[in-house]
Amino acid sequence: MNEVSALEIVKKYFAAFNEGRTKDMLALLHPEVQHDRNQSTSVIGLEAFTKFMTHMDACYKEELKNMSYFTSQTDRNRVSVEFDVHGTYLKTDGNLPQARGQKYVVPAGSFLETKDGKIKRVTTYYNLPQWIESVK
Repeated sequence: MNEVSALEIVKKYFAAFNEGRTKDMLALLHPEVQHDRNQSTSVIGLEAFTKFMTHMDACYKEELKNMSYFTSQTDRNRVSVEFDVHGTYLKTDGNLPQARGQKYVVPAGSFLETKDGKIKRVTTYYNLPQWIESVK
């Protein structure tokens, strides 16, 4: 049996994200996925990640462009990705500025780790003050 590489899994995950195939994206996650949310707390589990994605899909329409993938030479289960987030702010998100369909582009990066053929950790960082300034 051929083992799918971490890079292949991560590329499928981001392709599903960009194509709006949330169910396919979630299917690539480990049941005990650790999600380190930007400037927030970490949560564990597929249920928590699914809830996060439902919220994000309601508030934002995003596409990731200029993807650059990096693999670890010492840990074949780790992949990092640098990209630009091109988005539309659809619905006001909590205490953030009011949504009025604003367009934005912000640089971001994700760090992912796989286990047993699934994504076990997703950590994403972007500059929240820069995003806020772009949607004011």
